[in-house]
Amino acid sequence: MKNHVLQLENAEIYQRDNLVLSKVNLTINKGDFYYLIGKTGSGKSSLMKTLYGDLQLQKGTGNIVDFDLKTLKEKQIPFLRRKIGIVFQDFKLLNDRNVFDNLQFVLKATGWKDKEQMKEKIHEVLDKVGLKSKYFKKPYELSGGEQQRVAIARALLNDPELILADEPTGNLDPKTSMEVMELLNEIHKSGKTILMATHDYQLIVKFKQKTLKCEGGELFEVAQQASA
Repeated sequence: MKNHVLQLENAEIYQRDNLVLSKVNLTINKGDFYYLIGKTGSGKSSLMKTLYGDLQLQKGTGNIVDFDLKTLKEKQIPFLRRKIGIVFQDFKLLNDRNVFDNLQFVLKATGWKDKEQMKEKIHEVLDKVGLKSKYFKKPYELSGGEQQRVAIARALLNDPELILADEPTGNLDPKTSMEVMELLNEIHKSGKTILMATHDYQLIVKFKQKTLKCEGGELFEVAQQASA
């Protein structure tokens, strides 16, 4: 049984017509947690977008949760996104509906039909992120940290094989960032595979995981510094 959820070989990552990363070789196995670091403009976001189907993989080969990124068709993208959970920096919650309806919207969009099953699943993921009692609140009635927890709950709805977190603490203060990171850590310990783009070095130092770096048009793994 193959163990990898993501594999890129000699992949070239483009942002529009600009080559931002070349010869990317990366394998992420089930249960791994990787940070993805690099300066703004180094290719982190373009790599993330390529992984969830926003940008086409133009050269090399790429496979993510059994989807071929090279031949990925528009109509396959919703199915790919059922198997991966995406957490964005700016939460991307719908402000005109409450937390429960935000999550239900995603379930309906990904093919769930049974109302009772949907309700059960929504309460289960909200419980995991510690927000079960706030299901009726609108996003703007929640703090930034709570909104990001809802976004993480949303990413867990379809029991994804891989969670892509793109700067999930980017809009949060340090204390809230730590709390969100602790939550992601717990989710990882429950067996989930996570790739998280971040520029928050405090988190990387505190929660040690494997780290990938985008720099000078390349992606490479960086050795962990020994903790003091």
